[in-house]
Amino acid sequence: MWAVYQGSQRLEASIDHGLVELTFVRDAVDFAQLWPGQQIWKTDDQELARRMRRSYTNADPQRRVPVTLTVRAVVGEPLCVEARTATGTVCEVRSDEPLSAARQRPVTGELLEEKLGRFGGTVYELDRLEAEIIGEPMVPMSVLGKVRNRLKELLETSGVPLPPRRIAPPPVLERLRAENRAERERAAQVAASGRDANSAPVAAPVRGTNSVLGEPELRVLCRTLAQLEAALSCGIRDVQVEFPDIRQYADAVSMAHASQAQIYLATPRIQKPNEVGLFRAMARHGADGILVRNFGGLTFFAAEGLPCVADFSFNAANDLTVHQLCRLGVLRVTASYDLNRDQLLDMVAASPPHWLEIVIHQHMPLFHMEHCVFCALLSPGTNHTNCGRPCDEHQVRLRDRLGLEHLLQADVGCRNTLYNAVAQSGAEVVPELLTAGVRHFRVELLEETTDHVRQTIDLYRDLLASRQSGKEVWRQLKAVNRVGVTRGTLEERRNPLAIL
Repeated sequence: MWAVYQGSQRLEASIDHGLVELTFVRDAVDFAQLWPGQQIWKTDDQELARRMRRSYTNADPQRRVPVTLTVRAVVGEPLCVEARTATGTVCEVRSDEPLSAARQRPVTGELLEEKLGRFGGTVYELDRLEAEIIGEPMVPMSVLGKVRNRLKELLETSGVPLPPRRIAPPPVLERLRAENRAERERAAQVAASGRDANSAPVAAPVRGTNSVLGEPELRVLCRTLAQLEAALSCGIRDVQVEFPDIRQYADAVSMAHASQAQIYLATPRIQKPNEVGLFRAMARHGADGILVRNFGGLTFFAAEGLPCVADFSFNAANDLTVHQLCRLGVLRVTASYDLNRDQLLDMVAASPPHWLEIVIHQHMPLFHMEHCVFCALLSPGTNHTNCGRPCDEHQVRLRDRLGLEHLLQADVGCRNTLYNAVAQSGAEVVPELLTAGVRHFRVELLEETTDHVRQTIDLYRDLLASRQSGKEVWRQLKAVNRVGVTRGTLEERRNPLAIL
């Protein structure tokens, strides 16, 4: 239904068919952007909104249980009513006296439905009534009322009771953490003794550590083959890769193994049931492990026997989450980006440090979306099957009100991620993390050139070796000194994307 307005003045009544002439305030619409046959979307419908509002305003919030009644009314026999609910409850009620033949008004199905279907005050409602009436019996209203009331009583008392809720005795948090401490001590003993970690029901120390702590290890996540080549040439022997084209993973694995380096492939952040083929393709490339970003990937690759590292998207923000993910079989857990400096140090203190991997340099992902901007704006296609992959040839950036240009990238599942234009560094917290026992650190690249990759790796290597201060690292890289998102990226008053 349409109503035509000029300004705030209504010109026509509602229209549901035919041609409609619309008039607009001068310069309200740029008609150069319109063409014949263009689709127009209706964004508001007051009548529809009113109907929807009526559907839930004054609606009964209680969930109702449908009831089917089967009635047998035969002259000379008691009235018999059987009730059967959708939840499986069955009960039957009979009248005290047999029914006599009617002199004037024999009982009808409509009357039975009207009188027996009143379940007010209960969770039950009449779904349907099936009546067998023989011999034109007469059923007094008082009998119908007694039968109905007895049915309601039986339904109320015969329903399947809900299982009692189990409430753990307080304090639950302390009990859970006591269990975790016991697991932590056992894991430390396994690591120190060098026994087969498979004998313990907890996560094992990761490869590359010489002891419970070991030397600090720097991992680099690369997003281009050129970055990977530069990282390998710098002597990095543990790399992770995330490419928009899954076909590049074969070359990446070959390059890493030729340099005697371990390589982990990053999964998409979101996986739908019909996208398991992406996981199968990744598993065939022969990587040393997987940087998993969702539980679907963790389940799949654990079943394949591939080592897994849980990425930031698992949102491990406390020691309970870290322990649970390690019980599921991951080697390491990436700390959540929601943690600020103090919260991160608190989680490290409560978790086995060799179970954690901390991202100390990155362009923070601002948001992740299903909509592919490349396909929508740079291709006549409609999806990944016919878009022609413009993401392989073009770059897309979003400019904010401050003039910063934030890079948009597509992943292997054609979902888009917008990254902060300015890198952020947690270099100043690294000495405290080292003191707390953390030995696994990650640097994430975005669009850095070969020279910038080498500079970044050298600076963070010097930082881990105490040859460089954290302040000098982030200053030389022109990064923001920040841990997590709580000091700016998601804070509305400082968010440069707030008015995009």
